[in-house]
Amino acid sequence: MRVLTVTVQHESEIVLARQRARQLAELLGFEVRDQTRIAAAVSEIVRNAYTYAGGGKVEFEVEGKTAPQVLLVKVSDKGPGIAELKSILDGTYQAKDGGAGLGILSARRVMDQFDIASVPGQGATVSLKKLFSVKMPLVTPQRLAQVCDELARKRLADPLDEIQQQNQELLLVLEELRTRQEELLQLNRELEDTNRGVVALYAELDEKADHLRRADDLKTRFLSNMSHEFRTPINSILALSRLLLDRTDGKLTEEQEKQVGFIRKAADALLELINDLLDIAKIEAGKTTVQPRAFAVDEFFSTLRGMLRPLFINDSVQLIFDQPQDLPLLYTDESKVSQILRNFLSNALKFTERGEVRVSAKLSPTEDHVIFSVHDTGIGIAPEDQETIFQEFTQLENPLQKRVKGTGLGLPLCKKLAQLLGGSVSVQSTLGVGSTFSTVIPLHHFVPPPADENGVSWESDPSQVPVLVIEDEPEAQLIYKKYLRGSRFQVIPARSLREARLALLQVHPRVIILDILLPGEDSWSFLAEMKAGDETRDIPILVVSTVEDERKGFALGADGYGLKPVTSEWLLTNLTRLTDQPPSSRVLIVDDEEISRYVLRQFLAEAPYTLSEATTGWEGLHRARNERPQVIFLDLNMPGMDGYALLEQLKADPMTSSIPVVIITSRVLSQEERLWLSTCTASILSKTDLSREAIITTIETALGYEDNRPSSN
Repeated sequence: MRVLTVTVQHESEIVLARQRARQLAELLGFEVRDQTRIAAAVSEIVRNAYTYAGGGKVEFEVEGKTAPQVLLVKVSDKGPGIAELKSILDGTYQAKDGGAGLGILSARRVMDQFDIASVPGQGATVSLKKLFSVKMPLVTPQRLAQVCDELARKRLADPLDEIQQQNQELLLVLEELRTRQEELLQLNRELEDTNRGVVALYAELDEKADHLRRADDLKTRFLSNMSHEFRTPINSILALSRLLLDRTDGKLTEEQEKQVGFIRKAADALLELINDLLDIAKIEAGKTTVQPRAFAVDEFFSTLRGMLRPLFINDSVQLIFDQPQDLPLLYTDESKVSQILRNFLSNALKFTERGEVRVSAKLSPTEDHVIFSVHDTGIGIAPEDQETIFQEFTQLENPLQKRVKGTGLGLPLCKKLAQLLGGSVSVQSTLGVGSTFSTVIPLHHFVPPPADENGVSWESDPSQVPVLVIEDEPEAQLIYKKYLRGSRFQVIPARSLREARLALLQVHPRVIILDILLPGEDSWSFLAEMKAGDETRDIPILVVSTVEDERKGFALGADGYGLKPVTSEWLLTNLTRLTDQPPSSRVLIVDDEEISRYVLRQFLAEAPYTLSEATTGWEGLHRARNERPQVIFLDLNMPGMDGYALLEQLKADPMTSSIPVVIITSRVLSQEERLWLSTCTASILSKTDLSREAIITTIETALGYEDNRPSSN
């Protein structure tokens, strides 16, 4: 539904476009923060259109008939196009005039979806999309007419007023930050009253844990098998003491009541002690279950920060949580990850008298694990003690240890919990300087689905075309299987978005069929996420649903849209259309030298190949497994995993063993090296003799080598 069009021919009209963007966002019901984001993004893109193309046109539209709808802003111009679009989007572009494409990058960062279509000599079109929140009212044609009327009545401010408006927005943000800071200070003042009690509670818990240490030799042998035997008599004591205190069988003297009260209190303490011991014994006996769920690391840090504030009693120590940068959702047991980090943080706060305790999270080099780290400026740990601290009941001698007693069970428990989640723990420390405790947790805790449950299988047949079907209804999954039986398409079923994400880790589908109405799921956001991801945006998505909202589907990037029930002819026609499009051959360049990668990019700039790059061996292995390129250009001399090690990994993995590898190196190879490489690579090129013709000929030869390689049967 078209709302408004603004033509930009003069510099003052950049301000007009910004004003209209903010006014429209306000009338549609966006929050103040989103109004500012939309206005800023439109302003940056319109300014680029005016600066580099002399002007352009801004079109505002609302897509979708169902909630959540999409605000679409298209900024088009008829200028020379964007010549260095890829490097701008990668963040590596530097113009001669000092520009770095920051306006485009900033606009992409604040919007939900961002697309650019650029044709040299004909201009560029930038599409900015913002999803409505679930609280925003549905925009019907009648409501849209009202919005347009209100928009026409709104006064346009002059540039000075617009600057004043921007300053007011900045002041509102600063005021909000100040208010939050005051609330935080008030909360800290309230917590100060309880800090001493918390410290006393920790001392009591540490004292009880000391008793557990002395009983360690016995607990493992009997606690895991004697839970009911111990709990039953204690529960009986509690029940009988309750009967006595309730005078069920007659009155008690004052002295008898006191004695029964002592019995009950002792039984309560014993029951609590047994429960704590049983928790430890369950982990050691392998009876602790993992309950994974998807969660965001930044939200997890926020929760953890709130839980730890009662422990933070030393004004000389700062507790800092670094904001995670571009981390995907983590699918594992959140409570166990929290328990690990709470133990790390508890130790760091105990043994740091001044300085800081810093918590951070980042992706591993292989991008399939998250590394959580807790760094402190405390007493540090001697190298000879860094292994023993992960053994049960180990405590190091230090003057601070006398004031903050521990059980020696925290770090061993962290190690066991991390291993339970498929990860590990480690420590780096310098005595008297500080320590960094880290745990490496897999991004996805994979639980294989039962083989007999609805025929779930996430293994693709190399002879068929994999189609990921995201559908929660078993009847619909059965229909898809019957429709595609006997065809060249293989159904990869997923009953939820979580299962779909797990399946995408193992299978690279040629097409995704997506139902919109999944219980408790936001399929529209999943569609936008897939089309925004570097590794998934090229996968065609066919929406098949009862939701009649085709325009919104195509606005978010769908490649096809069908209303249930679809026929087998319609399904096969669309799957064939989406998979028969001849994809360009993908070429992966693995080289740590920027100049070498640049030279190859220039040689292949006009060739019909899709290029991707990796700067390390580990990154190259990850990209090869996920992108399945047709050819890999590999340098031999790289830090860490060098070309030889990467080549061995590629040839040992069934997923990558058939990909032709072209060695491109500056070193002089010995006869033995050249002989070994010739047995497992398609070609060997020297960096000193490169040319465009040689590179393209090598690729064409390698592609022929891949097609004509001997069968393994």
